[in-house]
Parts: sequence; structure tokens; C-alpha cells
Amino acid sequence: MGNKQPISVLVVVHTADLQVLLLERADYPGSWQSVTGSREGEETPLQTARRELHEETGLDASHYVLSDWGVQNRYEIYPKWRHRYPDGVTHNTEHVLGLMLPAPLAVTLAPREHLAWRWLPWQTAAEQVFSPSNADAIRLLPARLARAAQPA
Repeated sequence: MGNKQPISVLVVVHTADLQVLLLERADYPGSWQSVTGSREGEETPLQTARRELHEETGLDASHYVLSDWGVQNRYEIYPKWRHRYPDGVTHNTEHVLGLMLPAPLAVTLAPREHLAWRWLPWQTAAEQVFSPSNADAIRLLPARLARAAQPA
């Protein structure tokens, strides 16, 4: 029985021209994803996102635009990963956030977590990720950026 919280973040790291950063999972080679991670303690989604961004990419979110998209996905935890959670936990709630960078940057991976990284145009990135909720989040990007660009 694990002690992972069934609350996580998915952070779409992207540029203003809609390029998206993907990471290849070390425990699942060939599987690409955005930055993800489970909440620790009483963290807010923004706090979890900042910590996971730093751990998984070395990026300091305070230098860029990190936004909570107000989107939550609830999904069933794959049986092979349920041992990481308390007994009886079968579903996870994922909060979707975005981190906008001025240009595609090189990142520093956590070697135990990821094997490789790449920047891709958003359409290609959405096709490459293994998680449907990750693909959906990437597909929200153009509309999100269009809204953000409108004057208040």
C-alpha cells in the first residue's frame, strides 16, 4: 500500500507559437507526456506544478507564466499503478495547468523519471502523448492562447 495522493497536476509546457515540450517516461519507454506529478502534503495545484516543473525539467516557473486552466480530469488509475496509492483508491483527479516559455528551452531531466525530451508543434504533440487527458489538454492550447491575447 502506497501513500501517493490521488490528486495530481498535468502541466503543458509550451511557447507562444504553440510548440509543446514532451518527456519520455523512464518506466514506460516510448511513452511521451507533459510534466505530471502527485500532490504532496497540502500543496495547491500551483505549488505542485512549480515543484514538479523544477524536479522534472529544472525550469523555475517563477520566471515564466504559470496558469491554472481551471480544468480537472477524473480518471481511473491503471491497475498496475494502484499499489502506489492508499488501499481502495481507484481514481485520480488531475488539475491542468500551463507554463508558457518565450521560446523552446533545453531542459534538465530527472534521470529516474524521464529518458528524453523534445519540442513538437502542438498537433503532433497531442498525437504523441499516451494519455487521453494529456492529448485533450494540449488541444486546448490554441483557444487558451487566443483568449489570453484578447484585451480585457
